[in-house]
Amino acid sequence: MKAAVVENGQVRVRELPDPEPGKGQALVRTHSCGLCASDAHFLSGGQNVIELSRKMGGPYAALHYERAFVPGHEFVGEVLDYGPGSRRSVKTGRRFTSVPIMRQGGTHAVVGFSHECPGGCGELMLLDEDFLLEIPDGLPDDYAAMIEPLAVGLEHARRGRPDKADAALVLGCGAIGLGVIAGLSMMGVGPIVAADFHADRRELALKAGAHIAIDPRETDPYAPLPQFDGRRVNLIYENVGVPGMLQQIIEAAPFDGRIVMGGYCMEPEPLFVFAAQNKRLNIQFAGGEEPQDMDLALRSIADGRIDVMPWLGGRVGLGGVAGAIANLSGPGTAVRTVVDPRLL
Repeated sequence: MKAAVVENGQVRVRELPDPEPGKGQALVRTHSCGLCASDAHFLSGGQNVIELSRKMGGPYAALHYERAFVPGHEFVGEVLDYGPGSRRSVKTGRRFTSVPIMRQGGTHAVVGFSHECPGGCGELMLLDEDFLLEIPDGLPDDYAAMIEPLAVGLEHARRGRPDKADAALVLGCGAIGLGVIAGLSMMGVGPIVAADFHADRRELALKAGAHIAIDPRETDPYAPLPQFDGRRVNLIYENVGVPGMLQQIIEAAPFDGRIVMGGYCMEPEPLFVFAAQNKRLNIQFAGGEEPQDMDLALRSIADGRIDVMPWLGGRVGLGGVAGAIANLSGPGTAVRTVVDPRLL
């Protein structure tokens, strides 16, 4: 198969052997795959990320920096076949997405960050048959590829245990932050304050359900909200993932505040623990999505409750992956660029 691979911190298009499914594994032909900031980490600091994972027990410990792997964990594809002894519980020829985890065939891997389980930037993938989620007819491939990133945001939103008495602050309005806002909005939480440096992302935050969108360089997101009787935010979602963010939030958060850490910071993060203790803060570390979040994301996109069309930018083939990953952030960039591995 043809695939865009990450190898020694570089993206290259290569011909690879077709993956062979084992027991409980489905062989899938990729239709669309979104590009995530997690993919970009391996271009700027892949060796460091891998070494930290090995030392700290992270998800990338099995990767070897010098060996090629196929990225892409936001995907939709068509099931072609199964490995011997599989239950074959869903029909071949249908479109599916999945939580990007493989637990079958003696393998435990993150799809798209594994040498054994190639991601959606290749023509073929292996997926765990227990996690397959069928895509309804009529839902475009590129919309279906947004199910996984939206599901991550929905997972983060519920991890904060929000209720209608909370005033929420969402820091960072990329795909995950927008998913958090959409999830909070569906749960009736308000007010929701969105903070992002870029005006286009703040506009998307308002469309997703935020009540207020600010540039934190100009407006203090922790100040009283005059539009809401002077209330202050008490439930804070971090979706940026840069060193120092957690300590900044701890310093600004109110007494008894709740913090949900969703941004992936791939560097050590120093903390002054006593500052958090003194305020009796609750800090919840959020991870990836679970099947229930995938199911809610699929239903919310399919029935129109959450509109992911504004997230979508350009569509590229395998030859465009390197350039797209290098330009995932900044003013005017799309929330998601989508790869079609059938194109070169």
